[in-house]
Amino acid sequence: MSRRCQITGKGVLTGNNVSHANNKTRRRYLPNLQETSVLSDVLGGSIRMRVTTNGLRTIEHNGGLDAFLLSTPNRRLPVEAQVIKRRIKRAQEKKAAAPAV
Repeated sequence: MSRRCQITGKGVLTGNNVSHANNKTRRRYLPNLQETSVLSDVLGGSIRMRVTTNGLRTIEHNGGLDAFLLSTPNRRLPVEAQVIKRRIKRAQEKKAAAPAV
């Protein structure tokens, strides 16, 4: 499993450790990923995701997972988030069509 946020798409960055003697060795900067369950009101349950803490704050700031995904254009979402967004849209369409029938 890659070290990439399923909401923001943030991944591993690389850089240098620089010693006092100015020796440079390569290092990796890892994102602060958390395995968490995010609640979806439309789907009626929680979804397990690997999300950065910044991604969790973004979801909360936008009013929940459903509101965040529906308001964000697909070009700014990783593939995993686009799959969840399609599931949410299908569930919304199903709920809207049910009372009309």
